[in-house]
Amino acid sequence: MRVVSVNVGQLRPLRVGQRDLLSGIGKTPAHGPVAVQALGLAGDEQADLSVHGGLAKAVYAYPVEHLLFWTEQRRAHDVSLFDEPLPPGFLGENLSIEGLLEDRVWIGDELHFPNCVLRVTAPREPCGKFNAVMGLNTAGRLMMQQGCPGFYLAVAQGGTIEAGQAFSVVAGSQGLSVRDAFSARRLKHLR
Repeated sequence: MRVVSVNVGQLRPLRVGQRDLLSGIGKTPAHGPVAVQALGLAGDEQADLSVHGGLAKAVYAYPVEHLLFWTEQRRAHDVSLFDEPLPPGFLGENLSIEGLLEDRVWIGDELHFPNCVLRVTAPREPCGKFNAVMGLNTAGRLMMQQGCPGFYLAVAQGGTIEAGQAFSVVAGSQGLSVRDAFSARRLKHLR
């Protein structure tokens, strides 16, 4: 398991339907070590702290294994004519990770990096800003159907993090996997 990219972003206007909103969803790779603090990564901003950010959702991790699915969906819906790979941070993730999918990580597990520790708190829930960035009105629904939300992390021990670092998982109580937590939320939305 490793960090493919560490991504941060500043607040920028984003067109969502007929409205312009401030959003921090657009992230780009940072180079070198990035400070990890209680409220997230240095240089990263979130616009709506009721949904993203705060102590329990300080960092958002997304498995790169899902990017092929999104590339195919964008091509199938004429958002992209080519099989152009999505750049790191495109889905709003702070950490583009490899080797850890939602069915293999549990709420309460800790991810141990060389210089910090992050604790898994919840799956991401897709929003209208995600649809806008993806160029698909159905992107949130597709994420729900595919079960590929990624997950939020709280900072258990601050420090630094950078691309290329390996990490390990230290199991928590393993009461609920990220995939199961996301499925439960999906069922709630379908009612």
